[in-house]
Amino acid sequence: MSITPAPAVTTPAVTTPGGATLGGAIPDQTRWGGEHQLVLAERGPDGAAVLVKVFVVVPTLALIAAVALAWGWGLSITDIALAVGFYLLGALGITAGFHRLFTHRAFKANRALRIGLAIAGSMAFQASIITWVADHRRHHAFADKDGDPHSPWLYGTSAAALARGFWHAHMGWLFGRDETNAARFAPDLLADPDIARIDRHILGWSVLTLAAPAALGGLISWSWWGALTGLFWAGLVRIAVLHHVTWSINSICHMIGSRPFTRRDHSTNFWPLAVLSMGESWHNLHHADPTCARHGVHRGQLDITARLIWTFEKLGWAHHVRWPTPRRLARLTANR
Repeated sequence: MSITPAPAVTTPAVTTPGGATLGGAIPDQTRWGGEHQLVLAERGPDGAAVLVKVFVVVPTLALIAAVALAWGWGLSITDIALAVGFYLLGALGITAGFHRLFTHRAFKANRALRIGLAIAGSMAFQASIITWVADHRRHHAFADKDGDPHSPWLYGTSAAALARGFWHAHMGWLFGRDETNAARFAPDLLADPDIARIDRHILGWSVLTLAAPAALGGLISWSWWGALTGLFWAGLVRIAVLHHVTWSINSICHMIGSRPFTRRDHSTNFWPLAVLSMGESWHNLHHADPTCARHGVHRGQLDITARLIWTFEKLGWAHHVRWPTPRRLARLTANR
């Protein structure tokens, strides 16, 4: 199956105190071989790779254990409420913050909102903000081509190749991952003192996202058992569910679903994930128009993240929101 190369993607150009300019146009994905050194960073210390594996494996094991433990054991209304609350905090921190604000600049936000969304996303237990944004901008620059860190189409179109590609796109890429060059793909965030500070404290936010539901569960139930079940259900299991929803955008939403807009890559709209993903599964529109603040643009396409951004705008916390317009959508449809 052939794919028409996507046009070049740009990252914000930033002038450093020394006068150097970082960022600008990201090279076309067909030139991946010649840009290898620009796209990838030097591999980090072994400890960082181990930490990534812990972030992936431990919540997944908790999710597997939850299937057995949920059968008449240890799940209370308090646990459910805490899990839902922390799920929304982390999910919207990722979707509204890491993704639509920091990666694609679909809107602008005041300083307090930027910091709040950056912290909320950091509590999703996925990656530090600069790493997450750099990886995602690289994904758009090389969508479904060599250089894309998590395309399911890298191994061919046979059944075996697609199965291998699905695993790679869903979570396999996190285990053998190369490191995206943040100076190339996220110079604006590296130059932002607030964001750089939040990025440096990713381990602290990761501890907090587990400690907070445990503490609340213990205080509400006034028991150590409540703290333990709060940690398990609203901490580990909640993180694992959000992980797999996020990873499904990389895997399922590049393999299964409708493609009413762009056909320059394999991105799709997959409605069953719309609620859990906060609107991110309207992925075909997103690849057709990455800077659009709303991904679910058609009638009946629920996009919780877009509604949250709309609320921020009404409160005066967000501005210059890039909402879809009939003309904009017509152009995207015409350019399929």
